[in-house]
Amino acid sequence: MSAPTTVAADAGPVPTAPRRDTTTTGGNGDAPPRRRALRTHLGTLAGVAILGVLLWRTGAGPLLGGLRGIDAPTLLAALGIGLVTTVCSAWRWALVARGLRIRLPLVPAVADYYRALFLNAALPGGVLGDVHRAVRHGRSTGDLGRGVRSVVLERVAGQVALTLLAVVVLLTMPSPVRAGARHAAPLVGMALAGALAVLLALRMNRGPAGPTRKGRAPRAMLAEAREALLSRRNLPRVALSSAVVLAGYLAMFLLAARAAGSAASASVLTPLAVLALLAMTLPLNVGGWGPREGVTAWAFGAAGLGAGTGLGVAAVYGVLSLVASLPGAVVLVARWYGGTRTGSAAAAAAAGPADGTTGDPKAASTCPAADLPDPDGPYPRSPPCRGTSAAVRTEKYAPKESARLASSSFPFSAEPSDGRPMTPESV
Repeated sequence: MSAPTTVAADAGPVPTAPRRDTTTTGGNGDAPPRRRALRTHLGTLAGVAILGVLLWRTGAGPLLGGLRGIDAPTLLAALGIGLVTTVCSAWRWALVARGLRIRLPLVPAVADYYRALFLNAALPGGVLGDVHRAVRHGRSTGDLGRGVRSVVLERVAGQVALTLLAVVVLLTMPSPVRAGARHAAPLVGMALAGALAVLLALRMNRGPAGPTRKGRAPRAMLAEAREALLSRRNLPRVALSSAVVLAGYLAMFLLAARAAGSAASASVLTPLAVLALLAMTLPLNVGGWGPREGVTAWAFGAAGLGAGTGLGVAAVYGVLSLVASLPGAVVLVARWYGGTRTGSAAAAAAAGPADGTTGDPKAASTCPAADLPDPDGPYPRSPPCRGTSAAVRTEKYAPKESARLASSSFPFSAEPSDGRPMTPESV
C-alpha cells in the first residue's frame, strides 16, 4: 500500500510513488480476480453439468434407491473407516513435515486433516480444505513455504500410491479398460524412459560452473522431496500409511456398493473402485461430486452391472465420505469458538476497566476531593488516581515537578553532569 500524499509547508504536495492498480491484478501480482474466479467456478460448472446429464439419462430413481439403502450400521462403519484413513493420512503428513524439519505432532495433524476433509467435501472444487490446511500450517510454523510444501508433498505421495495401485490393478484384473491399458502401457513406458534419459543426459552434460540461479530452486525442491519422501527413514512409513489409506478407500467403496444393492464380488468391484478414485482426483467437481458419478456409471455399465447401479453406488460413496468427515465440522466449530473466546479475553484485557483503574481492589482508591485541583482554576485537572501512590501526588508538587523538568530540559543548563566541569562539547 502506497503512502498517502503529504503536503509540505511551502512546497505544495509532495509526489509519491505511483499506486499499484489492484483492480485488474491481485495484491501479489497474481492473475486478475475475474480470471481466478472463472477458474474456481469452472470445476463447479463442470460437476453440475455432469450430474445433470447423468440424471437426465438415468433418472433420479437409481440415485434415490441407492441412498435409501444407507442405514445406521453403514454410517458407523463409514465413521470407523474414515477414522483409520484420516489418522494414517495425518501420520503421513507428519512424516513429510518432519522430513522438511517442521514439527507437527500427530494429534493436531489429525484434527487439521479432519477439518480439511470436511471443507473439501462441503465446498466446491474439492481442494479448498487442503489449501486452508497448507496455509494455516505454514503460518503456524513461521515458514509458509515449507508448510505449503509439506501438504503438497503429502498429497503427491497419495497420488503416486494411487497411480501405482491403478497400474497394477487395471493391468492384471478384469476391467472395462484392461485391454486399452495393456495397449497403452508400452507407449507410456517408452515415454517415461525417454523422459528419464533426457534428464540424465542434461545432468551429465551440465557445465562445470554449476547450476544457475534459476536452477537452484528446483534442485532445492527436489532435495526436499527426496528427504521427505524417499529417505531411508520416511519411505517405508510413507508407503505403509499410503497403502492403509488406499485399502480404506476401497473398503468404503465396497461398503457403498453393498448399501446400494450391488451383489458383485470384490474382485469385480475393485477395478471399478480404482477408476472412481482416479476420477475423484480431477478438480472438475462440486465437493467431490461429478466425475466420480460419471466414471462409475460408465464403468458399471461397461462391466454389465448397469449404469444406474453405478450412479447409486457413487452417490452412496459420496454420502458416506461426507459422514466420515463430519468430525472435521466439530473441529472447525470448536476452534472457531476457542478463537472467539481468546479474542474477546484479549480485547477485554487490553481495554481494561472503564474507570481507568487497574482492576485491583487495593489499588482502586480515590483521590480526596481537597487534593484535586479546581476545575475552574488555571491548572488543568490531573488524571484520575490509579492507586494509593497516585493519591499522594497532589497539585502542590506540580510547580516543583514542572520546574525540575524545565531546568533539565533547558539546553544551556549550567549544572555539571557526573561531577565533570562544563565544556563546550558537553553543552
